[in-house]
This record gives sequence, structure tokens and C-alpha cells, in this order.
Amino acid sequence: MAASNGGALPVVDLAPFFAGDGAHDNSARARAIEAVRQAGQATGFFRAVNHGVPRELMARALELSAAFFALPDEEKAKVRPAEASNAPLPVGYARQPAHSADKNEYLLLFNPKLGLNHYPAEPAGLRGALEECFAKLADLGLLIQDILNECMGLPRGFLAEYNADRDFDFLTALRYFPATADENNGSSAHEDANCITFVLQDDVGGLEVLGVDGRWVPAEPVDGTIVVNVGDVLQVLSNKKFKSATHRVVRRPEAHRHSIVFFLNLHGDKWVEPLPEFAADVGEPPRYRGFRYNEYMQLRMRNKSHPPSRPEDVVHITHYEI
Repeated sequence: MAASNGGALPVVDLAPFFAGDGAHDNSARARAIEAVRQAGQATGFFRAVNHGVPRELMARALELSAAFFALPDEEKAKVRPAEASNAPLPVGYARQPAHSADKNEYLLLFNPKLGLNHYPAEPAGLRGALEECFAKLADLGLLIQDILNECMGLPRGFLAEYNADRDFDFLTALRYFPATADENNGSSAHEDANCITFVLQDDVGGLEVLGVDGRWVPAEPVDGTIVVNVGDVLQVLSNKKFKSATHRVVRRPEAHRHSIVFFLNLHGDKWVEPLPEFAADVGEPPRYRGFRYNEYMQLRMRNKSHPPSRPEDVVHITHYEI
């Protein structure tokens, strides 16, 4: 994870949230909260530093996942449940189908406490590293959720109570294939359906964020930092005041790109609609009709399993716009 100047992503220092309650810390917290608010309302993306996830753990998890993806395809294909799983998404190893415009493979896991995951036997240590990453990133997700709660001016603890179930959070380790002479798409431009996403990445680069001016901004790797983005759920709850970040991955020639992505998700049974604080209470009409989160997740999954022939038929959160 080589250092870089980090491009144009705003940087948020989370150190004061791990410190005491002195006046200096309160001032630093206020600056961090304001930085998250500005980023959330502009592009939905920022870079977190001093976030509480050990740098050594991040590097080890990326290194071990890269070793797994370097195994022969027939070995990776064994890392799948033998029978149908109760997991909200298929756990274990998968590769994007040939008809997909996205060119990557991944290993997906849910909260280890649920007993749903399927792990590779090799390399040694991968399971432990990914499970430790999961725990650390879940804690970080709850911290960022509390910060966003304050940014949004919501009653204390509202988002923590609304999104208290951690059974739908998931983590993916990904490998993107090198670009070819004909195409370089790793992950098509999209927004994340969930609440908050964290990205750990190696030194290859390729993640890009759509800026406020409509141009793509590289989210270049910076050693020890975590890229954070807001998802569709918070965009709907805030009645479009906070932005679900549009991003993509552009593959690089002659290099595999490795990343680990954590999704702080919402339980499938939750109802999602603009909150009164952003609509009726301030005299603004709702920008979205309400929906059950699982319904939206199923539509998004169908985008992957049965890609529409026309790009305009791909389901985004605009499906619920009024």
C-alpha cells in the first residue's frame, strides 16, 4: 500500500474520537464532523486517517488475499458451500460471469458469528486476518454512523437504533484482472446500495470517484488510510441531502488490483424512506417513495445475475424516485 498524495479526496482525521474528552479533543471532533458533513453532501467520499484499524492488519489481509487469488482456479472454486446457504448473498469464492462488464473475482463473508462463511484452507492465516478485519471495520462503521447521525442533525442515537442489526454486514476481498488492449473496466460506474462502505486497497490504484464537476477523481492508494463512501440508504433517509457516491474501478495494464471492501448494511426487513427531518418537518416533498430494503437488494442482485440489454434498464436508487 504505497503512499501517494491522495488526489482530491478530503481527508478526515478520526484520532479525536479515540482520545479523551478535553476541550482540544472536542474542537478536533467538531472539525472532523464538519469535514464528514461537507464530504457527504458533496461527493459522498472521503479518506479516513487514524481510524483505529491497524496498518499491519490491513497489509496482512491484502497480502494473504492476494495469495489466495493466485491459486489455481480449480482450488479457488472449492471455496463454496456444498449446499444452499441461508446467507443473504452467496458466501465464499465467486467470479463475475463472462457476460458481465465487470472483470473481477472475490471472496465474500458475513459476520463470522453467524456461522455462514466458507473459507479456503490456504493460505494459512487468511481466515483470521479477514475475520479480524471484519470486526475492526464493523466497529469503525458504527463510529462513522454515529458521526453521520450528528452531521444529519438527527436525535442522538437514532441511526444506531434504526440500524442496530449487524447480520447483513458483509466483507469482500477482491482481485481485478489486468486491463487488456480492448477494455479496462473493473467495476462499472455505480453507487452502493447499503449505508456506509470502507475500501482498503493495494498500491495498484484504479478506484475513481465522480466529482462535483462531473469529472472522475482518482482515489489513489495512500498507505494506512481507508476510503469511505456513503451509500443509497443514507441518500434516501436524508432526502438527497447526503450523496450516495458514484464510483468505478478502472483496471491497469499488466497488474492485478487487490482490495478489501466492507459494507455496513441494513437488515432486509427495514423500511427505507426520507426522514421527516429532511421532508415534512422542513416543508420539502419526499424525493423517494418508501421501500423494503430487501426488495431493493433483490433488484440490485438481478442487475448482476441477469444484466439488462439496455444500460437504462439497470436498477439504481432512481427506481424509487418521485
